[in-house]
Amino acid sequence: MNKLKLEYSHDGAVANIMLDDGKGNVLDNDMMTEMFELFKEFKTNKDIKLITFQGEGEHFSFGASVPEHTKDLAPTMIATFHKIFTDLIELSIPTMAKISGQCLGGGMELALMCNFMFADKTAVLAQPEIILGVFPPPASIMLPIKIGNARAEEILLTGRNVDAEEGEGIGLLNKVYEDKEALNAGADEWITKNIVPKSAQSLKYGVKASRAVFNYIMSNKLPYLEQLYVGQLMETKDANEGINSFLEKRKPVWENC
Repeated sequence: MNKLKLEYSHDGAVANIMLDDGKGNVLDNDMMTEMFELFKEFKTNKDIKLITFQGEGEHFSFGASVPEHTKDLAPTMIATFHKIFTDLIELSIPTMAKISGQCLGGGMELALMCNFMFADKTAVLAQPEIILGVFPPPASIMLPIKIGNARAEEILLTGRNVDAEEGEGIGLLNKVYEDKEALNAGADEWITKNIVPKSAQSLKYGVKASRAVFNYIMSNKLPYLEQLYVGQLMETKDANEGINSFLEKRKPVWENC
């Protein structure tokens, strides 16, 4: 079953990726594998000026697959998930997230990786990993860079929701529209005006330049946080209790160890 849809628009200048697993657009191993194949295709296409990500239906994405977060599967899942970020850094093609509904966990991290984050008023963003006794490695780097440490730490350490109005107010979201239809129309107009007239090659170098610090930190610190997660966090009782309690649909019983 294909979990991604790809459509080109703006005379082939824009590659639109639709997350579509028929449910919460969960970023599981199958979806991520499909994404890597698309990235390979984009690497050989010199005419792409923008990649957009959007969720089919009411929601952007519920995040990465929780069943794949268990201790046995976590090393493979985390490594595969982090490849999304390293691949996008390597591509250096501008990216845009078009967010409706819930944009959680790994879904929010995919959106955070994008150069532009557009949303409609239904958007709810959150990094709820701490509620499950774990933490989000990519967001732990990207969110402080994007909105500052004070705001980022409060979001990361509480796992609370950020609605579209707040997201725009703190500079997380570039633009907010009334609904999904207005979001798509507004994004298309913005892309036509601001991206399409540019050189695809020059945009790539512009991304490399504007993200020099961002990419350096991601490339150097994400492997450290991956090891912190897989090699240390997942050896604790509470991290495993948090994941297992979610899968068993019960409240976690923390031992604080």
